[in-house]
Amino acid sequence: PNVQVGFIGAHVAVLPQKTMEDAPVLDFVCRHEFDYTCKELAEGKPFDQIKGLTYRDKFGEIKSTEDRELVPDWDVMPSVLPVYHEHLQIEKYFIGYLQHPYVSFYTGRGCPAKCTFCLWPQTIGGHKYRTKSPAAVIREMEEGKALFGSKVREWMFDDDTFTIDRQRAVEISKGMKKLGLTWSCNARAHVDYDTLKELRDNGLRLLLVGFESGNQDILNRIKKGIKLDMAREFMANCRKLGIKVHGTFIIGLPVETKETVEETIRFAQELDPHTIQVSI
Repeated sequence: PNVQVGFIGAHVAVLPQKTMEDAPVLDFVCRHEFDYTCKELAEGKPFDQIKGLTYRDKFGEIKSTEDRELVPDWDVMPSVLPVYHEHLQIEKYFIGYLQHPYVSFYTGRGCPAKCTFCLWPQTIGGHKYRTKSPAAVIREMEEGKALFGSKVREWMFDDDTFTIDRQRAVEISKGMKKLGLTWSCNARAHVDYDTLKELRDNGLRLLLVGFESGNQDILNRIKKGIKLDMAREFMANCRKLGIKVHGTFIIGLPVETKETVEETIRFAQELDPHTIQVSI
C-alpha cells in the first residue's frame, strides 16, 4: 500500500493532467525531460519541491509544479554503459539492420528538424540538439570497450540526428577509429559526400535515414526539409562509399492517396536501401 507509482514518457509529457485523472492508482507523472525529476524523487524530495512533476497530494488533489528546464550540460550526465554491462544481456536483443550483438545508446538529446510527425523532439527532447562533448563521448567509448571487450560488434549512436553537427560527428568518428570500433547512427539525407567519406573511413558502417515519402508535396507538408533529388544523391553517395543504409518510410501521412503510396513504393525501390521499415 505504501509503494508509490509514477509514469514517465511521451504520453504523460503531453497529457499529465488527463493521465492522472484516468489512472487514480498513479501518485505522480514526470513531465518532459525527466532525468533530474526521477533523481530527486529517488532522493525523497517532497513532491511540491520537484520541478516538472504532476502529482496527487495527501487530499487526492492533482497538483503541478513549474516546468523543469532542459538538461543544459550533457557532459555531467552519467554513462549508461556500466549499467548495461551489469544488467543487460546484449545477446538477447536483435535488430535487423545492426550486427549482433550491438549496443545502442544516446550521446545527446533534441533535434533541430521540424518534422511534424516526429514524437521525441515535440514531447521530451526539444528542438535544440544538446550533446556530450566529443572528448566525453570518446571516454565513454573507451569505457565501453573495456567493459564489453570484443563482444559488441556494433555501437549505435541513437541520437535523433547524430550527423546534424557534422564537425562533432567527425571528431567522435576519429576516436572510434582509434579504438577500432564499428559504429552506426541516425542521419538525415543532407550529409555531403566528403563528410560521408570521412565517417566511413573512421569506422561508420550504417546510417538510419528517414526518407518517409516519395511524394514531394507530402514531404513539404510534414516539414521534412529534403527534396527527392537530394535523397537520390545521398543514396548514390552512400552506395559509392559502401555505407549501408536502413531507410524508413511512412504510409498514411496527410493527403496520402493510393497513388502517392505507390509513388513511395516506387521511390523506395529506386533508392534500394539495404533494409527498410515502413510505419503506418
